[in-house]
Amino acid sequence: MAKRTIVIKVGSSTVTGPDGRIDCDYLTSLAEQAATLRAAGDRVVIVTSGAIAAGLEALEVTSRPSDMPTLQAAAAIGQVRLLDAYRDAFNAQGAKVGQVLVTRHDVGQRQQYVHACATLERLLELGVVPIVNENDTTAVEEIRFGDNDYLAALVGMMVHADLVVLLTDIEGLYSADPRVDAQAHLVAVVDALTDEHVAAAGGAGSTVGSGGMATKLEAARALMKAGIPMVVCDGRRDGVIADAAEGKPVGTLFAGGQAAVKGKKLWLAYAGHPRGSVTIDDGAKVALCLGGKSLLPAGVLDVTGSFVVGDPISVKDRAGDVVARGLAGISAEDLSKVHGLKTSEIARVLVAWNGSEVIHRDHLVIL
Repeated sequence: MAKRTIVIKVGSSTVTGPDGRIDCDYLTSLAEQAATLRAAGDRVVIVTSGAIAAGLEALEVTSRPSDMPTLQAAAAIGQVRLLDAYRDAFNAQGAKVGQVLVTRHDVGQRQQYVHACATLERLLELGVVPIVNENDTTAVEEIRFGDNDYLAALVGMMVHADLVVLLTDIEGLYSADPRVDAQAHLVAVVDALTDEHVAAAGGAGSTVGSGGMATKLEAARALMKAGIPMVVCDGRRDGVIADAAEGKPVGTLFAGGQAAVKGKKLWLAYAGHPRGSVTIDDGAKVALCLGGKSLLPAGVLDVTGSFVVGDPISVKDRAGDVVARGLAGISAEDLSKVHGLKTSEIARVLVAWNGSEVIHRDHLVIL
């Protein structure tokens, strides 16, 4: 019986060498470390970046393009090369790999999300190592994960991981940007994310990747809500994966603790792709966030998007901050006609109204 399920995310700057090419020697080391975990009974999932970098290498392009068609073409070429490299590295350890390509649009649909979960689980049951990547060949900007750090967090939730390890090109989270502040020190453990942690996160740190510490904090925030610990560490440190799995002090540990969000609400909070949003007044915000109430039309100030009943939508406060997500109980078209009205007034505007809430509390998650 498997002891644990461990998700390992490999960033573009880690999977490639200084010359920007896929580092096959590194992948060999990665496969060896994963084999050690598997021999102990653990299940391993790899979330990898690097398809675009591999494609640019094949095209002999030295700098990352900015236009989407070229990036997608590079991903189409690079994904084949990247998977071949993983297959060779893991075959040498007697392990089979399976490719899983996803987009936010895919997992944003509840049924497709459930199917993706089932596919990953079956691969693990068959003893296969899933190699997960965003489908950069088809994803467009508005439905991209943005960086595979968040994809790794989502995959961690999908497989009910016991640990997510982000292998990167820095040692972990620092008290400030170490590239500009000589006094910055490594933060060993984060029990709760604070504004200070967010302020210390910089931008993207390499020319081949799209993320930075900020995207790792976003991933950590989601995983901590799900009760799953996450480690950010130097991916090229010897034996770092085994050390992280054994709980040794490597990089920064974001403690998991007790899950605050579970089941379908976990999908709704972090995977469901909102079809629109509503802005609520202060009274409705208090009723939702502190009172455990449903959202009624009277508390809605504004409506955006073209959602229908059952679609995921975001709930924003007056400042524009997303405070909750939920499944719409009324369409955007109807809500735009009755928002701000009391329940007794709505029937005069919507003859067919059945008394549905904008979002019922059973289909609402507070963020």
